Amino acid sequence: MQALEIIFWVALGIIFYSYLGYGILLFIIIKIRRALGLGKPFTGNGDYEPEVTLFVAAFNEKDYLDQKVNNSRSLNYPSEKVTQLWVTDGSDDGTPDILKRYKDVKVLHEPARKGKIAAMNRGMKQVTTPIVIFSDGNTSLGKDSIKEIVKLFRDPKVGCVSGEKRIYGKDADSAAAAGEGMYWKYESQLKKWDAELYSVVGAAGELFAIRTELWQEVEKDTLLDDFMISLRVAMKGQTIQYNPEAYAIENASANVKEELKRKIRISAGGIQSVVRLAPLLNVFKYGTLSFQYISHRVLRWTLTPLLLLLLLPINFILALNEGMFSLGSYPMLFMGQLLFYGAALLGWFLEHRHIRLKALFIPYYFFIMNLSVFLGFARYLKGNQSVNWERAQRGGTATEVVA
Repeated sequence: MQALEIIFWVALGIIFYSYLGYGILLFIIIKIRRALGLGKPFTGNGDYEPEVTLFVAAFNEKDYLDQKVNNSRSLNYPSEKVTQLWVTDGSDDGTPDILKRYKDVKVLHEPARKGKIAAMNRGMKQVTTPIVIFSDGNTSLGKDSIKEIVKLFRDPKVGCVSGEKRIYGKDADSAAAAGEGMYWKYESQLKKWDAELYSVVGAAGELFAIRTELWQEVEKDTLLDDFMISLRVAMKGQTIQYNPEAYAIENASANVKEELKRKIRISAGGIQSVVRLAPLLNVFKYGTLSFQYISHRVLRWTLTPLLLLLLLPINFILALNEGMFSLGSYPMLFMGQLLFYGAALLGWFLEHRHIRLKALFIPYYFFIMNLSVFLGFARYLKGNQSVNWERAQRGGTATEVVA
């Protein structure tokens, strides 16, 4: 029993650290650094205005073209310093022809669909500006996003800057919208602290930028292109910084089923990334970056979901040994686990009947997140996760801010 108790408490400690403990530790470290006068990271200067390329790798985005192109034109940045580059990979809905109507848009089209990263590898050969900003075709950018991103590049140590992903939802009371929104609020705060400590651990594909000179082609079967591109920049000794004033707006997933589909792909890509970025696990070589990477990403994609699965049966055995109906710590913790998963199940039941109870969205969304890791790992092992995106359906026109 003693061995089981050790396993239980170690597992519980790792789970807590993965989701809350790391954030608490970051907060304490940041407070201590500020008290010692080490200050905040470089915040840049607004008068720094290098030429930039707005890079969009697109597949069948005709429904968003007018909105995206016009949004890019309206950004608060000298238009003569902005090149809009669209790389359409296999689009057969008229996207390339529509884009060619815009005289200020450069279009690179190939009929064959080879995946987003193949399009990015191809398009980057045409980029001549010192900064390239990647964005998705179905997102809108905040008016000052370019200005807010590029000013951080004035620091020569910065190789990549990530913007903030903001979730809008027509139905802000849905589990998908509220759960995704709450998750990204927490992630946004962690990114702020990560950046202040040293470096963000991966950029959001909806909006991020790199120094063009630091680009290196990524394997064509890469699933998380934004994560791999940004982390490989960081592995060169540059940092990834974060500016929430530069933001991309995206509608929430239409429902939890669609959100699960998206997260399964991300989880499969996460496992792939951990394998390909194995050298980054070496804390003796990469120091603080490795610590942040393991704490913020690796544990969530590997060990923690497995420990969650093991924790319940181990807790059950320990609770039986202590007396299931006693007031001991193990029975109480076991009942707590049952209540949490029961709340997740109830959240699923009510969501499918369009009954909204926000108190249940956190356990429901947490369960979906970890379920996606197992399903994503299975896909990775089978090798049947296509490099081509199967786009998750998004909610309707945004009417309320969720994150």
